[in-house]
Amino acid sequence: MRSCGLALGAASGVIAGAAFKQAWKMIGHDDDAPDAADEDHSWQEVLAAATIQGAIFAVVKAAVDSAGAATTRRLTGTWTG
Repeated sequence: MRSCGLALGAASGVIAGAAFKQAWKMIGHDDDAPDAADEDHSWQEVLAAATIQGAIFAVVKAAVDSAGAATTRRLTGTWTG
């Protein structure tokens, strides 16, 4: 079961990364979010990107973890939390 959890974690990272990239484009900024050390972007833009990215990663991780636990319960009868 541990390898399944690792695979779900990796998948959620890929999904969250793609979701963030699309969200950042929709907000109307560049294709890529600024890095923390990028001198061409303001503190506001760097911190906004980090906040949005963190929120998206947290939501995707929670959704994947919950779906994984529910699937495990359906298959085994036990909750993994």
